[in-house]
Amino acid sequence: MSEESIEVVRTYLRVWNAGDMEGVRELYAPDTVMEVPTDWPESGPFVGRDAVMRQLNQARAAFDSDSVEFLTDPVAVGDRVVVRTGWHGIGRGPQSDMEWTVVSTIRDGLLVNVQYIWDHAEALEAVGLRE
Repeated sequence: MSEESIEVVRTYLRVWNAGDMEGVRELYAPDTVMEVPTDWPESGPFVGRDAVMRQLNQARAAFDSDSVEFLTDPVAVGDRVVVRTGWHGIGRGPQSDMEWTVVSTIRDGLLVNVQYIWDHAEALEAVGLRE
């Protein structure tokens, strides 16, 4: 299960960077939940595939182009995958470069819960790991 879960996260990165938002949509379960920190640009949580996709499309539309990269190798812990991520957006104002750790819960090959956490150590602790 862990290698399959990591592959879902890797696929997400590939389809996002290809600009394939329909491919991104297909990776989310219909009842998915996206959780964000309290100081995130938009308050969450976002519940359901449509709400998650509205949020992602809104974020993406704020820039002429953007990309995501893994800053650490994805690590699977049970049905969750943890990976430190960098996001870069350019155009329509100042360039944006942000880092956060994503904890993705995956079931049946779909993202059912995604948590964005600023602090990597906190994210690792949430799944029972340490730096």
